[in-house]
Amino acid sequence: METIRIALVDDQQLFRRGIALLMSENPDFRIVLQAANGNDCLRQLAEVRELPHIALVDMEMPEVDGIGLNVLLKERYPSVKVIILSVHEKQRLIARMIEAGASGYLFKNCDPEELTEAIYSTYRNGFYINQQVLKAIQHASSDKNKSLKSVNNIPIELTRREEEILRLICGEQSNAEIAGQLFISVRTVEGHRNNLLLKTGCQNTAGLVLFAVKYGIYEIDF
Repeated sequence: METIRIALVDDQQLFRRGIALLMSENPDFRIVLQAANGNDCLRQLAEVRELPHIALVDMEMPEVDGIGLNVLLKERYPSVKVIILSVHEKQRLIARMIEAGASGYLFKNCDPEELTEAIYSTYRNGFYINQQVLKAIQHASSDKNKSLKSVNNIPIELTRREEEILRLICGEQSNAEIAGQLFISVRTVEGHRNNLLLKTGCQNTAGLVLFAVKYGIYEIDF
């Protein structure tokens, strides 16, 4: 596996240094930039030789905050996966960030082991959503058993195969693993995944997981 390149974006210098020290202990991780706010991050991204795979982004920062930076990164650097770091546990805010394209949402008091797990999962699968976040999303949702609608509020229908693949995606299975389980080609799985993104209007895999939980396609046991 190649070294996972990471950007740290947080206006609290002490917190940044702590995360950087933690990352330096893992040979799989490399910090490619540290920024104090969204504007600072974008300025540095325009100059780095290699883009980060993952950006750990604080929610509250001056100038451009985590919400704004997440949107701008999706527009300008879509290959950069965003994991939000926040003290906020409001269910609607969590759902909003995932719908806006964030690949994960971690509380700042999480264990170092979970942060490490989130980075690996996001690098491999494109998303990381822990049970705490899933539970918040599930409790915040009132759309179970209702007609499916895209994120743009357009009625949609999913085929039985699409729902089956969506559930496997939620189980963090790769395209190759899904193909092997369903006895279809990887290209076919990729086609279904792309169709799911187009139909639902989700920006990434994390959005698909949120959609599946929201409408009861994927159930979480707590």
